[in-house]
Formats: sequence, C-alpha cells, structure tokens
Amino acid sequence: MTIAQEKNPPVKLPNEPTITPQIVAEHGLAPDEYERLLKIMGRTPTMVELGIFSAMWSEHCSYKSSKVWLKKLPTSAPWVIQGPGENAGVIDIGDGQAAIFKMESHNHPSYIEPYQGAATGVGGILRDVFTMGARPVANLNALRFGDPSHPKTRHLVSGVVAGIGGYGNCMGIPTVGGETNFHAAYNGNILVNAMTVGIAPTNKIFYAAAAGVGNPMVYVGSKTGRDGIHGATMASTEFNEDSEEKRPTVQVGDPFVEKLLLEACLELMATDAIVAIQDMGAAGLTSSSFEMAAKGGLGLVVELDKVPMRETGMTPYELMLSESQERMLIVLKPGREDEARKIFEKWELDFAVIGHLTDTERMVLSWHGEIVGNIPIPPLVTEAPMYERPWTLTPLPPVLDAAEVPAPEDYKASLLALMGCPDLASKAWIWHQYDHLIMGNTAIRPQDGDAALVRVPQSTKASSHKGLAMTSDCTPRYVQAHPETGGRQAVAEAWRNITATGARPLAVTDNMNFGNPQKPEIMGQFAGAIMGMAEACRVLDFPVVSGNVSLYNETEGRPILPTPTIGAVGVIDDIAKAVGSRLRAAGHALVLIGATEGWLGQSLYLRELCGREEGAPPPVDLAVERRNGDFVRGEIVGGRVAACHDLSDGGLLVGLAEMCLAGGTGATMKLPAGAAAPHAYLYGEDQGRYLVAIDDGNALVAAAAAAGVPATLLGYSGGDSLVVEGLLALPLAELRAVHEAWLPTYMNSAA
Repeated sequence: MTIAQEKNPPVKLPNEPTITPQIVAEHGLAPDEYERLLKIMGRTPTMVELGIFSAMWSEHCSYKSSKVWLKKLPTSAPWVIQGPGENAGVIDIGDGQAAIFKMESHNHPSYIEPYQGAATGVGGILRDVFTMGARPVANLNALRFGDPSHPKTRHLVSGVVAGIGGYGNCMGIPTVGGETNFHAAYNGNILVNAMTVGIAPTNKIFYAAAAGVGNPMVYVGSKTGRDGIHGATMASTEFNEDSEEKRPTVQVGDPFVEKLLLEACLELMATDAIVAIQDMGAAGLTSSSFEMAAKGGLGLVVELDKVPMRETGMTPYELMLSESQERMLIVLKPGREDEARKIFEKWELDFAVIGHLTDTERMVLSWHGEIVGNIPIPPLVTEAPMYERPWTLTPLPPVLDAAEVPAPEDYKASLLALMGCPDLASKAWIWHQYDHLIMGNTAIRPQDGDAALVRVPQSTKASSHKGLAMTSDCTPRYVQAHPETGGRQAVAEAWRNITATGARPLAVTDNMNFGNPQKPEIMGQFAGAIMGMAEACRVLDFPVVSGNVSLYNETEGRPILPTPTIGAVGVIDDIAKAVGSRLRAAGHALVLIGATEGWLGQSLYLRELCGREEGAPPPVDLAVERRNGDFVRGEIVGGRVAACHDLSDGGLLVGLAEMCLAGGTGATMKLPAGAAAPHAYLYGEDQGRYLVAIDDGNALVAAAAAAGVPATLLGYSGGDSLVVEGLLALPLAELRAVHEAWLPTYMNSAA
C-alpha cells in the first residue's frame, strides 16, 4: 500500500449502519466528546473508527477522570528502572536483576462470568509482565465479595477462586498471597484485583515504543474471535439490572496457550529480533497497535484481513475491538520474520505479518485492499478528554472514645467470634486451590507471614540467595470513613507487611477501585485516597511504579467501598535471614513494638461484636511508621528475631492468635500496668505496630528504648493454649476449629 493510498478517506462497508446519536451513546461517548472526535477527523467516522475512539477514550483506557490525580503520586527512586506508562513497573533488585510487576482489575467481567472473568484477569496481568521480558515467578490477588448471606456471593466466590487457580496452576506459576474480604457494599460489584511479579536481567527489558519506518508488525498467539468486544467500554460503566446481558463482553481464556505464548516470547526475546512488543489487553488490537505507534511517534498500516480469525464473517470493527486472549503484537527488525515465525510455529501458535510502521502518524486500516479506517494518532492522545471533576472531601468522623464501646462479657467468646468471622477466618479453602509451591521457590507460604517470600534465581554476581517479598493490602472501611487516612494506611500496612519479613520495601503498584467519578463525593474519595497514598509513598521512599484505575464500580447507584488496593514488592539480600509469623517454639519472649492507645473506631471488634461501623479510623503517623519499621527490620536482618507479625485487623490479640495458630505453639501474656482498658488494648487497631518473638526480650526492649521506639515485653510462648492472665485461657485446638471452619462450612452449605 502506498503512502498516497494511505491518505485516502475510508470506504463504508456493506451493511454498515449510519452513525446516529443513539449509536454514539451506545459507544459510551458523551455528545461533547463526539464533537471533539468530529473536529479531529474532519468528517463522520466509520463504525470501526467510532469503535476505536470509544475504546481509547473509555475510562478504562484513557484514565480521563483520574489522570490529573495520578500525577500527584511519587514515581521515581534510584532503584526505579521504569515507572508508570509501560506494561508494568520495573525496579532494580541488584546483581543485574530486575523485578517487574503490576496489578490489574477484572471486576466487571468477574461479576458477570466469575470463572472466565477471574481467569482472564490472571492471564492479562501475566502478559503485562512477560511482555517486558520477565519470567513470572509469583501471582497474588485481592478479592472483595458481598455479604455472605447474599444469594450470589457463594457462586461468585466459587467461580472466581476456581478461575484464578485454574489459570495460574495451568501456567505453572505459584499464587503465593493476597487477601479476601466480605462486605455488603460489594453485593452488586465484586472486586478481582490480580498481581504478577516477574524477574528479568536489567539489560534485557522490552518496551512498547515502536521504531523503524517500514518495520513489520507481527501478530502472534491465539486466533481472534468475537469474545470480549466492548470489554473496555463495559468496564467503564456502572452496572444495572441488565448487567447479565453483558456476558458476550467477557473474554474466554486458555492458560495452556498462554504458557506456549510465554515460552515462545521468551525464546524470541533471547535473540535481538524484537524492536517493540505489546500484549493485546483491554481494547485488544486497537490499544496495542495504537499505543505502540503513539509511543514511537510513528504511524502504521494494519491489514486486517491478515489477522488470524477463529470465526467466520468477522468484520474490521470486531477484529479491532475483540479482546480475545493470549495474543501479542510485535515489531520486528526487518528481515527477521522467518526466524520469528519458526519459533512461534514450533510452539504451535499463530504468526502473521499484519502490517508495517510508517512515518505518517496515522492509523490506517485496510480490509482486502480497501481502506476502512484512517485516524490521526497524535490527537487521539493530545485531544483525549481529561476531566477535573468536581470533588468534595469526606470529613474526618468524630473520634470514638473507647469508653463508648462496651467490653465483652466473655473474652474467650469475643476472640472466637472474631477469629471465625468472614474477614479473619482462615482462607485455606481458597489458597489450597492455588498451587503456591510450584517452581520450588516459595519460602513463606500463605498465612505463614505478612508477605509472601519467593527465592530469586541466583545471579552469577550474587553471593547469597535474594528473596522477593510481596503483598497486597487495603482496609476499605478506613478509606470509607476518611479516604486520606485510609490511603495513607493502605500504603503503610503494605510497607509493614514487607518489613515484617526482614525485606526492604522498594515499590508499589496500585489498583484504584472506586464508584462513579461523576459524583463529587466519590471523586472526593479518590482524591483523598491519592493524597494519603502520595504522602505515605514519599515519607516511606516507596514509589508507585505501575497500577490500574477501575471506576464506575456501582450497581444501580450503590457504590462499593472505596478500595485503593496496594500491591508492594521488597527485597531481602539473604533469604536465610527472613522470618515469618509462625510461633514455632516455647520460650520465646513476646515483645510489642509500637505504642498502643486502644483505637476502636472502625475496628473489626466494633463491627463484628457491636454491630457498629463508625468513628474515625486509626491515625497513621508516617514518621513513627518509618522509625518503628526500620528498627524491626534491623533486628530481623541481624538474626535476633524468631518471628514477626504486623498488627492490623483485630489488633493485638488477633495478631497473637494468628501467630500461635501458624506455628502450633501457645502463648501466655499479661496486660502491662497502666494499659488502656483491656478490650481497647487487646482489640484496638493502632497503627505502626509489630509483635516480635525473640530469645532475649529484655535486650530487645533496651535496644528499642535506645532507638526511641516504644517496646513492651508482654509474655512468652509455650503450651497448647492462648492465655491472657485474668481474662482468657483458650486451647489452640478450639481456636483452630473455629478459625478454620467458617469458609469450608459456608462454601459447602446449600445455597
């Protein structure tokens, strides 16, 4: 195709409808956005052009409501190789190695079709990581479901967990951590946030920016079908009573094909044939081709009739907007097509040269020799809508005095109730469906620590095995009460989770799950959460290197709890020095690091035992977080700590119970003189705290005092019961039975 032909206007295909206001509205474009499109094009678009604008200007792809706020997050540090703007973030972990990671949402598809929605969410985030040259080493997930009594919840839990396990297990990549919560606010819109971490040499990282006029553009992977069309648009609207009709917009995944695609891509990456590479995720061929050309400042010609298809009668519109899974777009160096083809055909994958790069800065689509789309690329970026939506900050609720919260009549019963509630009950039923040990590098398993820990394949430059610590965290009830505090706390807790293993927290990926941004109170939740997150990331030297925004998580006007999920990664130079939270042996001193005032506002104790969701969330003093965490990490790396647990949901007594159950060893503690009221001291959710098991508790208390860190010797490990002198004596067997019973009983009960 000549350059002259590329400048021709597109033809209208047979049976192509006339563009009407109704069709524009069905594509999610507001009237003023369509006027902007007409100004860019200088004419009425064809259907395929309208579909491309619809996808690229959707909330899911353009971040038009959130971009102005996301720019406030810190994104750089000496160890950051690549921040936001690529498929995933990249950080230097030493010895010529990089960690590549990202978190993405698949919320709307997972509610409509839980198995495939969750499975393809895992597949998509895996591609984001290996498209940059990394071999994935671990998956995590953060799941939020509705009230367990809601008629759909059990079905959604079953399908989502099976989808995550099915895809990750078939790929041979361990799922090593995550979180699962339940709340009625998610009844009509669950959250499925998937995270992948991979490892690559720092000198072999691949990017998406196309380069080289005339270079071939190659399609590899699965054939294109009609699944997932309008997936990005669907993810940019709230649900209503007709949401079940959106099943055709949910993609269908095949993990066995993705495994082949992973190996084929890594084999091709071992050569020097690749100029640029991009996975086909949201908006499929549209976003991948457009983003590659835009980042490289080039144009492209795509011959759509050469795209491998698995269904007959497909149209250019369907080919550009399909979100069929397990597909990649690659720009090759000239003359390397046959070499690349042999690799992909060896792995039994489709391979087709479907176009080439040009210097026109236009996206030109041809169909059997006819131009059917011709779009200028730069204004699709520069003229894309970006809104500074009205917002109102959520005021800080009144502080709840612990005296206003009744103490339990029976402390044993109160602890059993908390340890058996949906949020705190064992999630073993879930993670036993995930292969968390495959690859043989999982050093800290689910429920054995605050963060998962995975061995890094040893570099020739390394003298010892490094470990990557990874976690996901958020406390949505805190964010709902006061978004700024909740955003600050989400980052701080992820930082604590990694610190509690002995690892250095390095960087964050986020998944911003919120309701309708056109409502000022929802936009204010987003703004407040970003403010808190940005402050925490700056103080803790914890930059944001990748992420995802998922808005319009509402059903018939009812929003989810604001949920800015934080995924985080850290490194420990010698994995032999890392610790988990398991209390394994008798005779260890139990030392509480951090001050305890007994903060019960927004606590699980208040919600689960008193039926109240009120008060200000616990404040987060970031300087204290940094001081306490750095001290604890130094003690761990110094080899003096046997176990460590960050204290969060449920407070001190729940944290101690979790340590006892994880290690199979009991403990006896007593309340220190001058402590807050017993129920506030034991169940308060004060921040910046760790519970440490150590041989010499007095030495630790003295070292903490020298560092200006509050530390209290509480008691010792040993026996087969959890004892709080004067308040409770609970056999671990009884505690374990309650803790492990809820989820299997719930999932096995009749609907």
